[in-house]
Amino acid sequence: MSMTHYMELLAVNQPWNLIIFMAIPVILAETLAISEFYLLYTRRFDGPVHTINRFAGITVGLYFIGIIVYLLINAVVPITRAGAWRTIIDVVAVGTYLIAGLPLIWIALMELGLVERTRDAMGKLKVHAICVAIFLVFGHIAMIAGMMDPALLGYKGPGMNHGAPAATSPHAGH
Repeated sequence: MSMTHYMELLAVNQPWNLIIFMAIPVILAETLAISEFYLLYTRRFDGPVHTINRFAGITVGLYFIGIIVYLLINAVVPITRAGAWRTIIDVVAVGTYLIAGLPLIWIALMELGLVERTRDAMGKLKVHAICVAIFLVFGHIAMIAGMMDPALLGYKGPGMNHGAPAATSPHAGH
């Protein structure tokens, strides 16, 4: 079995890559999403939940700028130059992960007053909700594609034993 570059990124340098590329952004995005539900329900834009929402939105957006720049420079460009994508599954996994960060960046820019300046609190809340929904859709596509085996579409990576049954336990063949 082979893995996408997305899954490989999360699997190497344990636990740091998993924390940096999955745990931190997902915890911040989930905090943003949960607090969005509260704000949508209560319309309270002056309490601690709004403060948490604003902090999570700014932080995860700025964080994703760093992730996107880092991955473009250290993964996407080198993999593309080398022609080393592991089928369209790999491209979809990495691409949708990067795309998922864009609506979170928009939220950060909005919270910092750089975009959507003419919107009132309800207008901004609507933009927030749309951005969180877009993030969730693309983030889940990235996770699903990232967990797929690129060999499903013909990828034959180095060291792959094609045709022979894999030994799945220390007692295989005994």
